[in-house]
Amino acid sequence: MEKEFTEVYCGGGKGKTTLAIGQCLRASAQGKSVIIIQFLKGRERRELDFLEELDNLDIKIFRFAKHDEGYEELNEQEKAEEKTNILNALNFARKVIATQECDFLLLDEILALPDYGITTAEAIGDILKMKDESMHILLTGRTLPDSLRKYADSITTLTTEIV
Repeated sequence: MEKEFTEVYCGGGKGKTTLAIGQCLRASAQGKSVIIIQFLKGRERRELDFLEELDNLDIKIFRFAKHDEGYEELNEQEKAEEKTNILNALNFARKVIATQECDFLLLDEILALPDYGITTAEAIGDILKMKDESMHILLTGRTLPDSLRKYADSITTLTTEIV
């Protein structure tokens, strides 16, 4: 069996999620099962709804955040509620990896969680430690904490230049 990668798409540029979705489509077209867990997407979370409508593709999308607003726009009570929802998403990601529930797992915007104090990079690392060589995992977010670099087989940093 071919060893699967853990990939990271990070950086301040546009297109990390779009690039990751392309990888999900490719994996699904190759007959692999795909799970997408979105974190902190706010209003943007509905941009992937079309994927669930595509026939013959095994792609499942999970969103635990309930608010359309971005996390930074929420009041303190809403942030506390959303933090609980996002921690539930992390627990779900842990379960998916532990049970090898899919072949390809996208953890969209997971790298932003430490920036907002929702969880630590170490807690994300503990989840990634559970991965075996048969699952491909892709993480996205602006910043890759140094402590998570050791889990990545490939790091792609996107930048956007406005001209």
